[in-house]
Amino acid sequence: MSRIKRWINMNRKEFNSDGTLKDEVRQQKISTGSNPAAVDDYARRLKEEYDEWKHLDETDPEPWPVYTAYDFFTPTEKTQFNPDGSLKQEYFESELKKGKSLGWLEEMERRKKIDVDNYNRVSAKHAEMGINFGQQEMQERIGASRTYVQRRQQMEQDLRNFEPEDSLPFDKDTAY
Repeated sequence: MSRIKRWINMNRKEFNSDGTLKDEVRQQKISTGSNPAAVDDYARRLKEEYDEWKHLDETDPEPWPVYTAYDFFTPTEKTQFNPDGSLKQEYFESELKKGKSLGWLEEMERRKKIDVDNYNRVSAKHAEMGINFGQQEMQERIGASRTYVQRRQQMEQDLRNFEPEDSLPFDKDTAY
């Protein structure tokens, strides 16, 4: 979201939301032996940092890609569910015709709606702190998928070297 929100979140124990040092923090530092001039210098330096971050937010905002829970649905889930977690009508009707119970379909929908609500709640909470939760999750998934390929390549090498099966990252019969 914004640099300034992250700054406030990082420094909220000592600083006000306008970037000024809290009076009680200044008094506490001085009472424990800090030089008043050093405390004032500390407050000035962090206020300058706050002002710089605020200026950057105004003149050069960070990109904030928006991801929804739907972006994290599997391809199969995207055929079953709407973005809000409700079952797609055509999927619901076809599964009823196949003999799935109404109770099971309702439970599937209930669980997916809980997942969507949880994602939205966590995403909003992180946004308050200036953290793009969806972007973090997407980067993690991208990294994990690269890691999978690398581990699979290593396993292929290990198989060629006749490494013991219990040392392999995957079951050799299901890795391909």
